[in-house]
Amino acid sequence: MGCGGVGRQLLQHIVSCRSLHAQQGVHLRVIGVCDSKSLVFASDVITRELNDQTLYEVCRVKSNGSSLSALGDLGECIVHGNSESKRKVMDIAALLGKATGLAFVDCSASSETIGVLNQVVDMGCCVVLANKKPSYFYNDIKDTFLLEDYDKLVSYPRRIRHESTVGAGLPVIASLNRLLSSGDPVHRIIGSLSGTLGYVMSEVEDGKPLSEVVKAAKNLGFTEPDPRDDLSGMDVARKALILARLLGRRINLDNIKIESLYPDEMGPDAMSVEEFLASGIVSLDNDVQERVKKALLNGNVLRYVCVIEGSSRCEVGIQELPKDSPLGRLRGSDNV
Repeated sequence: MGCGGVGRQLLQHIVSCRSLHAQQGVHLRVIGVCDSKSLVFASDVITRELNDQTLYEVCRVKSNGSSLSALGDLGECIVHGNSESKRKVMDIAALLGKATGLAFVDCSASSETIGVLNQVVDMGCCVVLANKKPSYFYNDIKDTFLLEDYDKLVSYPRRIRHESTVGAGLPVIASLNRLLSSGDPVHRIIGSLSGTLGYVMSEVEDGKPLSEVVKAAKNLGFTEPDPRDDLSGMDVARKALILARLLGRRINLDNIKIESLYPDEMGPDAMSVEEFLASGIVSLDNDVQERVKKALLNGNVLRYVCVIEGSSRCEVGIQELPKDSPLGRLRGSDNV
């Protein structure tokens, strides 16, 4: 579900690892791929699959910015439009859910997948998430936080995995779950959970202006198309919410204290991306450099961190930390 950068990388990785999987006696059968408008699936989902040539063609079409509906004749596969896609997905889930260990992999960035995931997990399917929104259940259409949906999905712990939503591939969620399952109380979590902001903080530490660092990060592909999506701290806050929920905290995103690196008057509603990069962010350089110098005088560095502590503290923002601490030693886009 979802065939943007993450979804395409997953498909390419599956194909590139075929020989490794064969050595392990494993074969990952991809029977369908969908985007927000279309679904392409094997003509017989019980016995067939989308072959590797088809998967490469799916990646090619999506990398060109087209919908899956633009796929031509690919042999033994079928393309459905948006109106039929959800019904067909449910049909496939009902047919294969309990029989084959069918897994739904959500690589989208949408909250609209939440309803589908809740239904298919009831049918015996497994769910794997790269998409954070089902992990903290924010419905950006209704602008609400759905704790009841979250409770339902996590009530199937053997059928859901969402490790890649926090920690850039580090086994953060699995480790936390094992600690909690063994009866060990977790009193405090502190971490650097944004590769983008980690890169920004370590670069300004070297004396580079914030504006230049952000532009360089954007050119390197480290940031979202609008860097303010990263600089707002919202991505880190979403990860903090996922971890806090795992600890049993009944909180929502609006319960988290969030420090943005830019003021409201430079937000997307007030300023275009081009204006922000050309003139807005430059005005923030001096303030950030003063904070960097003050930290260095104290033998410290600045890091953008998430802190979850006790029953009430959950915040994300810039903190001054010892240079030789685990977080202080981070460089570039590393997470810890």
